Amino acid sequence: MDKLTKEQRTKNMKAVKSKGSKIETLLMKTLWHKGYRYRKNDKTVFGKPDIVFKGKKVAVFCDSEFWHGKNWNKSKYDHKSNIDFWHKKIERNIERDKEVNKYLTENGWKVIRFWGKDITKKLDSCVAEVEIKLKSHKKVL
Repeated sequence: MDKLTKEQRTKNMKAVKSKGSKIETLLMKTLWHKGYRYRKNDKTVFGKPDIVFKGKKVAVFCDSEFWHGKNWNKSKYDHKSNIDFWHKKIERNIERDKEVNKYLTENGWKVIRFWGKDITKKLDSCVAEVEIKLKSHKKVL
């Protein structure tokens, strides 16, 4: 049984953003201040990565634990209402993430995926990982 009314739940779900989340903004601002220039949510790149370094073919995704199913085999039992809907939704998101990773890597892209908690708690190591990928990839003409 849901603890919120239908109206409250609707309001909460409408507030969820597909881009410009706190975790994305935190990583983007840090990269920007370090001098890295990127594209945000570039629709021309398959999967619309949150951060795109097109010239270096590096795509960065900032995934929230809930929507992208971190530890899914364990956390899927946390849902108490509308279970079928949530299981289908999140499992499809997981599958889509795999499809995007596969497509991009097959086409020469370096793909980096960070969990939201990693960005908030280990921001420096996330930035370092992006820097390593950028330095290891040759520039595309």
